[in-house]
Amino acid sequence: MKTDIPNILITGSNGQLGREIRAIASAYPQYNFLFTDRSTLPVENNDALVKYFSNNPISFCINCAAYTAVDKAETEKENAFLINATAAANLALICKRTDTSFIHISTDYVFDGTARQPMNENHPVNPIGVYGLSKLQGEELVMKHNPDAVVVRTSWVYSSFGNNFVKTMLRLMNERESINVVNDQNGSPTYAADLAMVLMDIITSWKKLPDTGRLFNYSNSGIITWFDFAMEIKNIIKSKCSINPIPTSQYPTPAQRPLYSVLDTTKIKEVFEIQIPFWKESLIKCLNLLSS
Repeated sequence: MKTDIPNILITGSNGQLGREIRAIASAYPQYNFLFTDRSTLPVENNDALVKYFSNNPISFCINCAAYTAVDKAETEKENAFLINATAAANLALICKRTDTSFIHISTDYVFDGTARQPMNENHPVNPIGVYGLSKLQGEELVMKHNPDAVVVRTSWVYSSFGNNFVKTMLRLMNERESINVVNDQNGSPTYAADLAMVLMDIITSWKKLPDTGRLFNYSNSGIITWFDFAMEIKNIIKSKCSINPIPTSQYPTPAQRPLYSVLDTTKIKEVFEIQIPFWKESLIKCLNLLSS
């Protein structure tokens, strides 16, 4: 039985997105938020999930728990699949059984990067690394076990919280006279604070959801390379650091990255009648927060 004030469970709440949801929770007094991490709710442990859900009536669950170490996933395959696939399936099943509305977060890494125009929700998937494979399996298990679930794919996530490209660039620009940044990977950054707001839009307008096709893309608008992103950070903070564009071939990593992972966000804008901020606008907000 649901409580008078609906509970929203946030798993993986110490990550970038979870912390951004925590930051806006007070703006939604009509909900009670339950923030958990792996120490308080190990989502890969089905018994722990059953116990938690039986002790707490949950109306909505946003699964922010994820294994996101893209390069380490190549050698930690079992752990990546445990968190990104098995745990996602566990949550989908328990949410189905308890009539809990479920939102699962996925990634642009389910694509191989060979597209040449923004990819919609029906674009063929073909991950090129363990991380992408584990996230794709998670998506598939969620949709198989809980067809009413919502899956939101996102890309290039950054925040004032946690570790991410923006914070790495700020540190390197402060430490070095020059840095190299790849200029042949194209995508759209996502400010986690913007995504957090959209997830709450989805919850507050759950009845607008289509009966089928509950897979959505979300990123900020605009298409750039990592070099473009770094240059804009440099310009905003007025850094003297020199930034050199290099091809991916000159920056080898254990895991391959998609060269093109731009998401078409038309569907989410139309279904929820939202406007998506331009990436520079959101970057300025994040940098202002970090400087304060």
